[in-house]
Amino acid sequence: MPQHEYIPQDYTVVQESGQDVTLISAGKPFQFTFEALRPGLFRTSFTSKTHPLPPHPSTPRPTPNLDGTATSKSSGSQKTINLEGVTATVDWNGPPLVSLQLDGQIIHRDLEFRSYVADATGIAHYTRYKRDTLHVGLGEKAAPMNLSNRNFILSVTDCFGYDIYRTDPLYKHIPLLINATPEGCVGIFSTSHSRGTYAVGSEIDGLWGHFKVYRQDYGGLEEYLMVGRTIQDVVRIYADLVGYPLLVPRWSFGYIAGGMKYSMLDEPRASDALMEFADKLKKHDIPCSAFQMSSGYTVAETEPKTRNVFTWNRHRFPDPEGFVAKYHEQGIRIIANVKPYVLANHPEYPKLVASGALFTDPRTKKSGVARLWSAGGGESGEGGHIDFTSEAGFNWWYEGVKALRKCGIEGIWNDNNEYTIPDDDWRCALDGRSSEFGDHIGLWGRSLHTELMGKSSHDALVELEPDVRPFVLTRSATAGTMRYAASSWAGDNVTSWDGMKGANSLSLNAGVSLIQCYGHDIGGFEGPQPTPELLLRWIQLGIHSQRFAINCFKTDENDNTIGGVIEPWMYPEITPLIRNAIKRRYELIPYLYSLMLESHLTALAPQRWIGWGYESDLEVWTPEVMAGETQYWLGDTILVGGVYEPGNSTARMYLPKNDEGYLNLNAPHQHFAGGQWVEIDSPWQESIPLLARVGGGIVVGKDLQTRSAGDHRFPSPNAVEDDYRAVEIFPAQGSGSCTCSSEEISVGIKIEGEESYVHEEP
Repeated sequence: MPQHEYIPQDYTVVQESGQDVTLISAGKPFQFTFEALRPGLFRTSFTSKTHPLPPHPSTPRPTPNLDGTATSKSSGSQKTINLEGVTATVDWNGPPLVSLQLDGQIIHRDLEFRSYVADATGIAHYTRYKRDTLHVGLGEKAAPMNLSNRNFILSVTDCFGYDIYRTDPLYKHIPLLINATPEGCVGIFSTSHSRGTYAVGSEIDGLWGHFKVYRQDYGGLEEYLMVGRTIQDVVRIYADLVGYPLLVPRWSFGYIAGGMKYSMLDEPRASDALMEFADKLKKHDIPCSAFQMSSGYTVAETEPKTRNVFTWNRHRFPDPEGFVAKYHEQGIRIIANVKPYVLANHPEYPKLVASGALFTDPRTKKSGVARLWSAGGGESGEGGHIDFTSEAGFNWWYEGVKALRKCGIEGIWNDNNEYTIPDDDWRCALDGRSSEFGDHIGLWGRSLHTELMGKSSHDALVELEPDVRPFVLTRSATAGTMRYAASSWAGDNVTSWDGMKGANSLSLNAGVSLIQCYGHDIGGFEGPQPTPELLLRWIQLGIHSQRFAINCFKTDENDNTIGGVIEPWMYPEITPLIRNAIKRRYELIPYLYSLMLESHLTALAPQRWIGWGYESDLEVWTPEVMAGETQYWLGDTILVGGVYEPGNSTARMYLPKNDEGYLNLNAPHQHFAGGQWVEIDSPWQESIPLLARVGGGIVVGKDLQTRSAGDHRFPSPNAVEDDYRAVEIFPAQGSGSCTCSSEEISVGIKIEGEESYVHEEP
């Protein structure tokens, strides 16, 4: 890539108060600001007339709230702000240099003489790199969890069949990087939607040493620095800034089925094939809460048979409302796939072009034309993406979502929303907005439209049912997208043992990036069919995550339009084991729901790195543990492991150091002391390794689909009343106590010898 770095020099103060300072450089003037906003939260900006602030930042600027807690002093070319244990220093003897100390120890420092840099149309920000420490975040990046010593593209793409250890970029654009050490943590978050890169210690220079560099293709810099003693502290500050995770409906914690094949069938009709699938669920006694209906329902009935969003193939679905109603009778909700583009043969394409709902190509002065996925695997046609800054485009989408909801569809699946537009100079409409800095998508950002698509889908559902929690599932995401979309997943993964293993790392980084109702397509979306052993292992692991879905498109060289599917009963010899695992998933829903409620209220990720809360244990800072591939916490009670090789029945797990120890949830149910590595026997036809923190407990419910209290909108005979709760306790040997809670109840239990005493906690 071309490099045109320019480092502004000779800064002088143009404005200063107790909690902020504004500087301007000599020559071609650049403005630099630093301000303390709240305890642990600071903001910097680096701009000029040619490098403006992000025109649509992914979070609004917060109001300062210091309540007299900050003290400051200025001396020459330096300003120091002290704020509740954090000392922030800005030095402008050369280019501005920001350093942060926590309890007297430096945890962040800009790179001397090369901190804030203009680079052609964009900027670069260089900071010191701490070797042998943990870096996490960036939304969704290839395994392992630790992002140190790696380089990343800050963009998104439709990476069908990606390599979970090598492919970059994936589907999320969230420029949040957290550096965690035993002494403290610092997060850096950029609000721009512009493309860029992040070198996290991967670049080394004999002169400049070890550094990190965030490069942004367009515009000026707006960053927030967040300081805390733990990752949890930083994530909480980040949530205060960008918004807390939405709370998903309770039904979405159940088994979500899917498969491209069903909606692509002409004979038998897709609607009949889907009803047959529902009948088989009942036959095999497997509960199911929702079905992700792929875009085959939108494929045109006549040539060219392309996917036309917000239309119905009336051969495959002669009666859409009747079909959805029949699925509701089976207790299954529909989550409908929608894609933010139209092919040129879409019946409403001329209307959308005429109304300015698509982007403009400045070379032709007409609607921008790109190659877009049209029908079968790898097939494409010409068309255009919806410009969500266009009033016509936003409203057309809004009305389309409302029409689906009126048909009975309860969830909207925002798919293929990476906005892989080929030219930075394509123009946005910017209806209702004004910008003196231009309207090209390079500056405003492709991912801005992912966010606005989420808003349009969300708001349309809310308008129709303001008292019902909306469910929008999104493949691509920004920080702002998750204010509208309640759930996401890791896209089109591949069937492999490594794919199952690496998925854990993606989940953990998604969690610290506030994508906390997140999961993977169990068994793999693309690739070969899983073996019985791999499928069962993956289901055993998947039921212990926030989102449990089996959805795939197994490409077939003989037919690239339909593909194969994964069904829970595809291997009769293990169907009873899969049934038991899925029923265990339903038992866990009260516990999972309580974790998501905690996420919604406190930004505490349900799925956590095993060092979370155990930062004083030096073993969690070793490379094997920081990789985050083989085990994780589900809440603060269940330690989930896995077996990631065929034919292996033993897992190696680290048990973080604590006073109480751990209990093996599988036979022989032995106790283990914390602070050690252990070998856990886990035959594949029984269970993955699961341990519980001694002194904890979980609330469980029925092992089938239930209807939440007050949910009278869904009177299916397959959904029974949610009127049962039990408590699974994990006591110490001999005497001890434990506590557990769900959203409805908190229970304390005391055990003395063979006697136990249960009481409800206030």
